[in-house]
Amino acid sequence: MNQPKKKVIVVGAGPGGLASAMLLAHKGFDVTVFEKMDRIGGRTSHIEKDGYHFDVGPTFLMMKYLLDELFMITGRKISDYLDCRRLDPMYRLQFSGKSLMVTGDREQMKKNIEEVFPGEGEGLDRFYIREEPRFERLYPCLQKEYGNLTSLLSTDLIKAAPHLSAHRSLYDVMSDYFKSEELRLAFTFQSKYLGMSPWSCPGLFAMIPFTEHAHGIYHVMGGLTEITQAFARVAEEEGAKIHCSSPVKEISVTDGAARGVLLEDGRFIEADDVVVNADFGHAVENLFPKEAMKKWTPQKVNKLDYSCSTYMMYLGLDKIYDAEHHVIFFADEYKKNLEDIEKKVFPKDDFSVYVRNASVMDKDIAPEGHSSLYILVPMPNNDSGIDWDVEGPAFRERVLDFLEEKTPYKDIRSHIKVEEIIHPGNWQHQRDVYKGATFNMGHNIDQMLFFRPRNKFEEFKNCYLVGGGTHPGSGLPTIFESARISSNLISKKYSMPYERAVPFRTLWQNAQVEEGL
Repeated sequence: MNQPKKKVIVVGAGPGGLASAMLLAHKGFDVTVFEKMDRIGGRTSHIEKDGYHFDVGPTFLMMKYLLDELFMITGRKISDYLDCRRLDPMYRLQFSGKSLMVTGDREQMKKNIEEVFPGEGEGLDRFYIREEPRFERLYPCLQKEYGNLTSLLSTDLIKAAPHLSAHRSLYDVMSDYFKSEELRLAFTFQSKYLGMSPWSCPGLFAMIPFTEHAHGIYHVMGGLTEITQAFARVAEEEGAKIHCSSPVKEISVTDGAARGVLLEDGRFIEADDVVVNADFGHAVENLFPKEAMKKWTPQKVNKLDYSCSTYMMYLGLDKIYDAEHHVIFFADEYKKNLEDIEKKVFPKDDFSVYVRNASVMDKDIAPEGHSSLYILVPMPNNDSGIDWDVEGPAFRERVLDFLEEKTPYKDIRSHIKVEEIIHPGNWQHQRDVYKGATFNMGHNIDQMLFFRPRNKFEEFKNCYLVGGGTHPGSGLPTIFESARISSNLISKKYSMPYERAVPFRTLWQNAQVEEGL
């Protein structure tokens, strides 16, 4: 007789939760996903209003080959579900008085650097020569679990040790290649993908600007929310059930093991295993039974270091501006701006702004002749004590002033037809992001690998974590890895076969063949 399928409940339909549902359902598990919001996606969900479509969170895809791998594991091709287009140039960086167009074409990038920063082009060659082996050594370390202290003695991690740049910041590492302050910032601002400053971000994260330059960035047609939509489609094709508007009240724990979930409507749903995709800090405060927590108590979690937050503005415009797809406008005093954010000081007068103008290539995200503009301003998380209900209206005007004074969007106010704002307070109180820390807990060394909440959650049996709050960390590529790692751990628990991580070289070569490069 066939054994009944093992039941897995996934709490949260973010990218980590839906990737887990897809992988586990493909393996034959009976998977049910419960999502509090009325739509899937979490921080990768979307806003739709009057024909305008906005990504809520991430706006471009790095390390696309990791996404390719998830679809390959389920016996599918990503191209049957998503239209991913490599961007080149990738983005423009606007400094005070200087502008740099960034491309993944190595020779063209050298020319662009020489044009703006004479004599600095050869630094790009040294960057590639030294950062490629760092990436190749560190990448396998992100594909492993760190369930116990001895896991830090793995062969891959030992081989990677010389590339960790211990006691050096990302800014220190890039200073080895470039003399110009602006050029150093051009290769370190990526620390903001982790919600950190280049001066505090560990040097090992030089792998982020490297993979960006060497492997490119992509736009997903329709927006990055299409990734989670595709995960959900595959999961349902494999038999998974996804329930939106179904908030979980508590993870049910008996005798030190997760036994299922209690829903807000009073129903108890039993499961053999529970995968938690909720924001980790929020889960500790609201979903896990506090009396059962021994290591990750609310008091300890409150004292951890957390990323910055973001002030978000989503504008539907009756005009398409002739401006780049991605542009970052740096604060006049960038280092002070980031220091203020880390010190929880409101940088209301000098701030950086990121703008995505995806309608220049993606016509389906706004009505014909219109555009959907995405604007992000890094801000302190809610430990700052800023009252956004009081400060928000004035800051909105300040951001629009900035756009009209310093960017191509000179007359933007007169073209706004739709507007949505998410400020740090909204992130916490409406979207369950602990402290409004959009990029989750910090990625300092003592909050990584074994020292981060583990994929196989150490507090309870039968409980697994996915998302930015567990290993390997925040950002879509690493969230995808967290789903693969946790799904493999569950498969291993029941002696079910699973695909081990594919070596980077193989993934990259397959991706180039797929794209005809």
